[in-house]
Amino acid sequence: MDVTTLILGAGAAGMMCAAHAGPGTLVIDHARAPGEKIRISGGGRCNFTNLYAGPENFLSENPHFCKSALGRYTQWDFIELVGQYGIAWHEKTLGQLFCDGKSTQIVNMLRAEMDKAGAQLWLETSVAGIGHDGDRFRVTLERAGKRGTVTARNLVLATGGKSIPKMGATGLAYDIAAQFGLALTETRPALVPFTFPERRFADLSGVSLPVTARAGGASFDEALLFTHRGLSGPAILQISSYWREGEDISLRLAPSDMFEALRAERQKAGRVNLSTALARHLPARVVEFLAPELGLSGNLADQSDTRLHELCDHLANWKLRPSGTEGYRTAEVTLGGICTSGLNSRDMQAKSVPGLYAIGEAVDVTGWLGGYNFQWAWASGWAAGMAISGN
Repeated sequence: MDVTTLILGAGAAGMMCAAHAGPGTLVIDHARAPGEKIRISGGGRCNFTNLYAGPENFLSENPHFCKSALGRYTQWDFIELVGQYGIAWHEKTLGQLFCDGKSTQIVNMLRAEMDKAGAQLWLETSVAGIGHDGDRFRVTLERAGKRGTVTARNLVLATGGKSIPKMGATGLAYDIAAQFGLALTETRPALVPFTFPERRFADLSGVSLPVTARAGGASFDEALLFTHRGLSGPAILQISSYWREGEDISLRLAPSDMFEALRAERQKAGRVNLSTALARHLPARVVEFLAPELGLSGNLADQSDTRLHELCDHLANWKLRPSGTEGYRTAEVTLGGICTSGLNSRDMQAKSVPGLYAIGEAVDVTGWLGGYNFQWAWASGWAAGMAISGN
């Protein structure tokens, strides 16, 4: 079989690319259904973009690489597309947009766009080998127990990264990129919970509170969730992309005005137990957990200004050293990937291999939590598709 464009991966980026790549496009995926990460995202409601998506919300060895695609296909363009299909949505927090209904609405929308473009989709199809004869890519595919060869002028790597292997993630795009001489950056789990030894926070499992979390020079004001294995929640997932093994993280548990609040309470109700006073500002279970570490004892009246300052400073800069993360098993995305130095930022095409494109999570562009990675998928997929179709 001969096609103009073969897209490996029917995820967000792959389907977006197929909707714009023009005639003669074939998309293949080993899964039973397209857009599986879209389906499970956002608790089944799909956090499909972010109102504030911009280059500053992405990590990459080259922070400028993502600017071209993000600037030419913006969150407003995708929101317009969603509106054309009558998909109702709402802003949850911090610019995060979710479907009012099910995330499958987004999958169905992309499938409809692919159908309008005339793109074919083969599911439960795997790659058995790839070559290039100097003119066209020759890809051996295995489908329904049979092998066949597809030749294509363009080959698009849209298979994502290594995150969530139970859904079939393999890092195939990296292997193919390396085969054709493209450089790779270090890959690691991102947007992932931290683990700690000896179930350190097991007694606090299920407790959540707003914090400022810091790691690797980054800081996020969001919620933290204690788990049996360690720490999770949006604040933790965000800083996990900046953290490296052996480094500390810092958590601000106390509101910035806690010292003044405790001082005022000391004047009004000095006989209140210190732990009780703190529990008015923090979850009681957290106060109980920290009591030995903070040396909590006595009443408010017994605490000097210096002591209250020390206490508040500790709560404003609680340093912890994770033993690791939960890994690709629960990571929402993969940090790193196909090095941007080998790609053209305008069309996502390999500089040294005409007709080879890389888009989405496979590329060394990783967004924050909150719809940013989907926006990169839409933008990079659109950029490659438009370039292939000549529009």
